[in-house]
Amino acid sequence: MQSFYVNTPQFIAMKYALCTIFLLTTYMVFGQNNLTFRTSERQTLGEPEDRSASMGIGDIDQDGDLDVVIANGRHWPEQNQIFFNNGRGIFTVSMPLDAIRETSYATELADFDGDGDLDIAVGNDMAPNAIYLNAGDGTFSRSGTFGKPYAPTRNLTVADVDGDGDVDILITNRGSENEICLNDGRGNFTESRPFGEMDDSTIDVDVADVDGDDDMDLILANRDGQQNYIYLNDGHLNFKPIPFGTGKDETRSVAHADINLDGYMDLITANIGEPNRIYFGDPEQSYKQTTTFDSDNDQSYSVAVSDLDLDGDVDIIIANVGEPNTVFINNDQGKNWEKIKLSDENYDTYDIISADLNNDQRPDILECNSRAANVYYFNRVKAKN
Repeated sequence: MQSFYVNTPQFIAMKYALCTIFLLTTYMVFGQNNLTFRTSERQTLGEPEDRSASMGIGDIDQDGDLDVVIANGRHWPEQNQIFFNNGRGIFTVSMPLDAIRETSYATELADFDGDGDLDIAVGNDMAPNAIYLNAGDGTFSRSGTFGKPYAPTRNLTVADVDGDGDVDILITNRGSENEICLNDGRGNFTESRPFGEMDDSTIDVDVADVDGDDDMDLILANRDGQQNYIYLNDGHLNFKPIPFGTGKDETRSVAHADINLDGYMDLITANIGEPNRIYFGDPEQSYKQTTTFDSDNDQSYSVAVSDLDLDGDVDIIIANVGEPNTVFINNDQGKNWEKIKLSDENYDTYDIISADLNNDQRPDILECNSRAANVYYFNRVKAKN
């Protein structure tokens, strides 16, 4: 158990004292028309030398704002970090998640033990994956492990896959069998089920009710020229595979949203060295209708979706390696896309997410960069009339 309690009066006073000495600095603003994204030298998380690969976001200390956990290391042991929001979208206090260093590729937040606060799951490359239980105040104890202990874990997804009311964990293992780790309701994950093929190069899995039968289906993003699949759940963790894509894609990330507002779920893919595409849903779940929203052949590593311009439809955010990260604004229900660079930096961005950091009702953007500081951008959109 950590000895640093983050909801003490001293801690709260520290947060707001640091906020009051926040220095004005030169801002970088990217965007056009009525949508801009603003960052500054203060809007960073972690050290430039960190090999950051993933981030999780949620109200860890239950003070009404969103905090961030960063998974560091990838193939090299580094220390994972928690960053506490001061209520205004500035992270003035941080602490290590644990004293140990791990080869962490992924982290996710969820209430695994059902006690009302957010716990943390960490996925490691060739090292045991770990659960950290929250004491309720943002301090954590390592409670156990989940999944195969020395697998090449690349990502985690949390969802109630078996429909029993608690949060399970899906593990994607590149070149090895993927796993569903079932929660016993108390944050223990002793039972696991495989999904996909034994040699899948799965990097990401999204979870959604694709066929509308009230259970959670799986959407797999596969690398190494392998077929992407939707796995339809029969409600008992038996899965029927449905292919989508060309069958030879280098897909590293996948998300879902109703892009064209027709009532069917669409799939958005981030691909390595090929255009990024949307696969439109239909009553048969065929996903044959497709369009390119990003024609560049960038090394795209992550995709997120959010209504960034507050116009009622879903926009797309893409994280790239060696090229600027980009936003694609949805115009005319997915028929036209306006591209905006988040910055001119050519970061190696492994993860990108959108959330309202400063409680202004606008979705902001956070990027998780390897060997560079993790940067976040405030959204200054003016709602369209």
